[in-house]
Amino acid sequence: MKLPEDLRYHPEHTWARIEGDLATVGITDHAQSELGDVVYLELPEIGRELAFGEVFGSVESSKSISELYSPVAGEVVEVNSALEDAPERINDDPYGDGWILRARLTEGFDVNRLLDVSSYAAQVGGG
Repeated sequence: MKLPEDLRYHPEHTWARIEGDLATVGITDHAQSELGDVVYLELPEIGRELAFGEVFGSVESSKSISELYSPVAGEVVEVNSALEDAPERINDDPYGDGWILRARLTEGFDVNRLLDVSSYAAQVGGG
């Protein structure tokens, strides 16, 4: 199981890469592994305001449909539209080409609400 140390993690298996006031969001390697082959992804609308922990979409796999929980609070400024035609990118590269959205963080969002890599690893049994 891959867990990049530069990311922060939500307990519901999404991650955020925080760069200034922008966050790139996706699902973890653990989540994509548990899901199996991703066949469809529901992306949020650009401009949507996300609350921390809010369901912002869903991912459908060969095994199940799972809701996606926002690891940040902010406005969706970009979605990875390439996933509409190639949702398997989530399986192939969950921390790279498989990113789902970018959000401009709400002023004052506390990144410490998220788990660091060791806390997330402990939660999923990898640490």
